[in-house]
Amino acid sequence: PPPLEPPPLTLYNHPRSRPRAAVSTYRATLQKPNGRYPQEPDRALNTGSVNPRGRFARVLLYDTITDVPGIRVGHYTDPVAVTGCTVVLTPEGAVAGVDVRGAAPGTRETDLLRPLNLIQEAHAVVLSGGSAYGLAAADGVMDWLEEQGAGYPVGVGVVPIVASAILFDLAIGDPNVRPRPEHGYQACTAAHAAAPTEGSVGAGTGATVGKALGQEKAVKGGLGCASRSVGDYTVGALVAVNALGSIIDAESGHLIAGPRAPDGIGFLDSVDILAKAAGPVGVSPLRNTTLAVVATDAPLTKEQANKLAQMAHDGLAMTIRPAHTMFDGDVVFALSTGKSDPVSDVTPFGAVAARALSSAIVKAICQASSLGGVSSVSDLAGNHSVEKGRSCSPPPKESAVQPAIAE
Repeated sequence: PPPLEPPPLTLYNHPRSRPRAAVSTYRATLQKPNGRYPQEPDRALNTGSVNPRGRFARVLLYDTITDVPGIRVGHYTDPVAVTGCTVVLTPEGAVAGVDVRGAAPGTRETDLLRPLNLIQEAHAVVLSGGSAYGLAAADGVMDWLEEQGAGYPVGVGVVPIVASAILFDLAIGDPNVRPRPEHGYQACTAAHAAAPTEGSVGAGTGATVGKALGQEKAVKGGLGCASRSVGDYTVGALVAVNALGSIIDAESGHLIAGPRAPDGIGFLDSVDILAKAAGPVGVSPLRNTTLAVVATDAPLTKEQANKLAQMAHDGLAMTIRPAHTMFDGDVVFALSTGKSDPVSDVTPFGAVAARALSSAIVKAICQASSLGGVSSVSDLAGNHSVEKGRSCSPPPKESAVQPAIAE
């Protein structure tokens, strides 16, 4: 008989070299009037499939951490008090690790994620504003997970493993309003596997950067995501950027955010400021922290997950200068949703995680909106330090301040 003709190319069997057109076609057919995509996309789009030649074809649908199968993200945002929290949910459990590099961290359950300790999997990671008060948001996440029956079995029920870290945003907005358990719960109910909102939302609502000359010279930080492929697997990153340092686009080398220059045009290099002053100028301790979660569907051991978190910190160092200071509480969590035998070498995943995290930081800054009297990069349109035509185009403006929302 004549040889079988290969099936026509579609999104589900598209060769790796040409995925982008298929994704664009799919988005065009599904885009809603409000510009959002469905909350639960066909997971085949994220997990890939076998093409006619037998090779695995992976499509990154959103360029966010939710491109990793098994990851869901939800926000609680209060734009009036200028604070919020973000939850990364893995109700089925994900092998977890953590690396704390900042000298002023505020965390919960990080010791449990160390390789020597008993628990292997976490069911959620919470990033929150509100300084140490914001750790309470994790209680609401535990309540929600318990209702779903998700957690570590203890015979008489389950105990959800929820790791958490906080950033300081009390100097912007209302310092008496902080994320509470009910807000963590609302973030869970809003969580989905589609592209999460980025910018001044969730844990990034009250984030600011470039504070080497004090809060009055700072610009708006925010929350961003990115994803990359590693062979047949995906690595994604989510980050809330609230750094002391300036922000450098690692791809172009351009300074895109930092302390505002005295003439109002452009930004200053925070390292240069610290070097000339031989110490921070106008910096208050504990007011800075960058929090991140990197995730992959590659199966990892707990030791490998901790190594992934460690290597992902390179993304902070590439983009935030300086990072890991005495005034920052920088933390990176790592999650692996893969359920088969672990990969033999975590190195490629760590290297790509750093790149994804670097890109997510840039997106967080470029998509942030002005809040609490702090201007965003996109609103400082005259600054020469913003590379025109890149990702720092102004986001859509809201017509008015909205009440607190979970999304």
